[in-house]
Amino acid sequence: MTDAAESRHDPYAALRHRDFRLYFSARILLVLAGEATNVAVGWLLYERTHSAFALGLIGLVAGLPVILLALPGGHIADNFDRRRVSAVTGVLIAISAAVLASLSYWQAPVPFIYLTLLLGGIVVAFNYPARSALLPQIVPREHFANATTWSSTAFLASAAIGPAFAGILIARTHSTTGVFAADAALTLLYALLVANIRGDQPEPSCEKMTLRSLAAGFEYVRKTEVILAAITLDLFAVLLGGATTLLPVFAKDILHVGADGLGWLRAAPSMGALLMAVIIAHLPPMRRSGRKLYVAVAGFGLTTIVFGLSKSFALSLAMLFTLGALDAVSMVIRSTLVQVRTPDEMRGRVSAVNGMFVDTSNELGGFESGAVAALIGPVASVVAGGIGTLLSVVLIMQKWPALAKLDSLHPGDPGNSGVKEA
Repeated sequence: MTDAAESRHDPYAALRHRDFRLYFSARILLVLAGEATNVAVGWLLYERTHSAFALGLIGLVAGLPVILLALPGGHIADNFDRRRVSAVTGVLIAISAAVLASLSYWQAPVPFIYLTLLLGGIVVAFNYPARSALLPQIVPREHFANATTWSSTAFLASAAIGPAFAGILIARTHSTTGVFAADAALTLLYALLVANIRGDQPEPSCEKMTLRSLAAGFEYVRKTEVILAAITLDLFAVLLGGATTLLPVFAKDILHVGADGLGWLRAAPSMGALLMAVIIAHLPPMRRSGRKLYVAVAGFGLTTIVFGLSKSFALSLAMLFTLGALDAVSMVIRSTLVQVRTPDEMRGRVSAVNGMFVDTSNELGGFESGAVAALIGPVASVVAGGIGTLLSVVLIMQKWPALAKLDSLHPGDPGNSGVKEA
């Protein structure tokens, strides 16, 4: 890309498209509801069980369906109307939130809460690949990177507001019921917005579901070294460095700030990430992307260690804010790579693989953090995770050197002459 092209960079290019504005708004509502639900579920179960392991179990229960059903979910996204799949699964997610509201209100046994989370995870396994693969259908190819950045911004904005909203509402009402009810309403609005996207919907191919078709996404990722390296890097960073699952423990037992403080602790990473994403959207297309990704993930690990050792609420907030800003860099680079370097007929399955490796790491990382915290304590668990993240950066740099050479996120740019494509 030339200097003249960069000088004409329009930071709002994707937002000038009607369908993308609907998608952008829908993503805000869905993530707002999801993040608020995460806070409410964590608070509800910790109040009921006083167990760090119970918090970690949330991640395992919600993550298993994504692992087991991601490939069928990707196949559905590549062979059926992605808009319709996204809308229908949105309605089902809203129903699961309404069920959680009922369970909270009637103080149902804890196993029923986990069962509802499991069923909700099954729906998310089909929603994620369809929703992710829908994005390139509603903006021109030249606006992919800008659309991905604003999509990440939508995620981060709602992820910043959702936890604070949930924490304040729980503190004021002394109950999680209202949070779950609000989440159900927000998710229904998400489904309505997605259903109104017009876009260029490709003709469903209705390809027969076979082992070969299911594994096609894995095969494409395996052959595309920069995507494989970026996904693996994020996988281990989140799996090992995920401290957010233990935030109820830090808020209540270490920092002593209660539900209000928990809301702000959960919101801080998203606030930092939101600021970073907005900055990235207003800058020209990113250069030296691979090196920046490695620096961001290494910084993520260092910040996690400082947070784990902190006894100050202000320092903890600052570290979580910084952690979120660094994570935003990784999110934008990885998401853009997956979108612009994958052919449309493969996007659902590649998005499913991305979901398996990355988004599942959020859930399994929560289980790992909770299980390790139950054995050695929350502080040691978080610090060990940060150290593990730093080690993973070193190992992945040695395994896949092509990622460090990546300049532009777009294939075919002159700076990527040494990077192999699938």
